Amino acid sequence: MGSITVAKVLNNNVIIAQHPQYAEVVVIGKGIGFNRKSRDKINLSSVEKMFILRNQEEQEQYKQLVPQVDEKLIEVVQEIVLHIIQSSSQPLNEHIHIALTDHISFAIRRNEQNIAIHNPFLYETKEIYPEEYRLAEYAIERINEIMAVTLPVDEIGFVALHIVSALSNRDISEVKQHSLLIGDLVSLVEDNLNYRVPRDSLDYSRLVTHLRFVLERLRRGETVRETSSLDGLMKREYPEMYMLAWKLTKVIEQRVRIPVYPAEVSYLTIHLQRLAQKKEDEADMEQER
Repeated sequence: MGSITVAKVLNNNVIIAQHPQYAEVVVIGKGIGFNRKSRDKINLSSVEKMFILRNQEEQEQYKQLVPQVDEKLIEVVQEIVLHIIQSSSQPLNEHIHIALTDHISFAIRRNEQNIAIHNPFLYETKEIYPEEYRLAEYAIERINEIMAVTLPVDEIGFVALHIVSALSNRDISEVKQHSLLIGDLVSLVEDNLNYRVPRDSLDYSRLVTHLRFVLERLRRGETVRETSSLDGLMKREYPEMYMLAWKLTKVIEQRVRIPVYPAEVSYLTIHLQRLAQKKEDEADMEQER
């Protein structure tokens, strides 16, 4: 049946390998890297409970992510993804490995710092995506158990949306239109920040994922509850990013011809501020050199 050849071990659960069909791949699996060395052969028949990232961009993003997160998290996300695959008849986009690992890692960090992020889409998510919500409940339960944390119920809604994204099978013309719009929105962000977001970076992935969720909510006509306290905080603390977020929502309204709820501006501001901080940090590092 053939085999893959270990190129590099990233940790006990992730390796980079040469695949006979896909060239370089990232292979994720419980214990896949344990006691492995470069040039070791792994029979493909034993890769049935592992995941192979074939897309080059996905590979680069995942390689960046792995050193930043606990190995136990890599393992529990693998278990969750297997559970989703076994519970659903739809194909699963491999990006979920990156999106879910990154999101949960960030959620755990926020939880440790006692920073609570309210999910204004929780009720709607549960109503519109009941199966994905049940899968997300399982995911948060396992994460809390394995990682010894207590993530709030709001995270179930966020994780459910990641699962919806990975399972959704959208009409290609709509996907293209949304992709073009997202590209234009990213360009607008970069022009305003005077900062190019690396396309293989987690920052780019986070921004695009959030914009995609905004469009998905508009497409489905989901109502976003007002969060006046968060809106006031964002407007006061990050006025420039708040104004940029407002500009982005106006572009979205013009293109999709659907009103954007004001609450979207606040949540978009959080992502934009993260990017602005990243730009500032990079500038500081450059000065220190």
